[in-house]
Amino acid sequence: MKTFRDKVAVITGGASGLGRQFANVAAREGMKLVLADVQSDALDRATEELRAQGASVIGRLCDVRKSEQVQALADAAVAEFGAVHLVFNNAGVGSGGLIWENTEADWEWVMGVNVWGVIHGVRIFTKLMLASAAQDPAFEGHIVNTASMAGLVNTPAMGVYNVSKHAVVSLSETLYHDLQLVEAPIGASVLCPYFVPTGISQSHRNRPEDVRMTAGPTASQLAAQVMTDKAVSSGKVSAEDVAETTFKAIAAGQFYIYSHPEALTGVRERMEHIVAGDNPADPYTHAPQLREILRAKIKGAKQ
Repeated sequence: MKTFRDKVAVITGGASGLGRQFANVAAREGMKLVLADVQSDALDRATEELRAQGASVIGRLCDVRKSEQVQALADAAVAEFGAVHLVFNNAGVGSGGLIWENTEADWEWVMGVNVWGVIHGVRIFTKLMLASAAQDPAFEGHIVNTASMAGLVNTPAMGVYNVSKHAVVSLSETLYHDLQLVEAPIGASVLCPYFVPTGISQSHRNRPEDVRMTAGPTASQLAAQVMTDKAVSSGKVSAEDVAETTFKAIAAGQFYIYSHPEALTGVRERMEHIVAGDNPADPYTHAPQLREILRAKIKGAKQ
């Protein structure tokens, strides 16, 4: 996708974090915007701010777990702007803790947003974009799915999140191959950010009632939350930086997008162990102190 001006971008999780920064860059590039989020106040604020900057933008409440709400989002985009060219399946939530301590509700919530949200976005918007391409020989589009470095490695006490993001990577790679197979004028990318200061570590603030926590957090969940909060808040690469990198990658037709390329050392080591048939690589090889901190926090919280 070489040009952005006057094209239409749909962004889930668009009211804050990475999504909000995608919207800023898209508006600067002259795109028309459709923002989706579950936070009504943040969504209204983002929409008003972007309009004040001169952007054409609509906001829609959307729980991406629900296919009918994602379909309604697509319908609203077409009704307002006539087509969709760029889709950011970006909405995401996080949850940690030892994997056997995660409840069914934890799994339903994280997989619902992180995996089913992307599934619905890909299923609904790809067909919509293909239909536009069939009518317009000049049509060009792109889909960006937000995964994580957690989709390429497996950090302890982050099992639900790891599983969801590995699924997004697999889904995105398959989408890329399928689009290539049918020679569609639509590109695909997977964004794998590392620790970027956003609200992802506090996503429980928007946890829906139907998947609420029915008991207090376990020791491992408390420990994982503390570690994640610290890592995310101390990130040196900003959401603005990631948005800029992402738009450059879209224009270049780049599939894998990384916020911290230096973090790929762990990915390389994991893949080497897989190919060699070795047991999983130690995720703390280069920072064993983090293992001991996490272990101590889990033990301390149990006492």
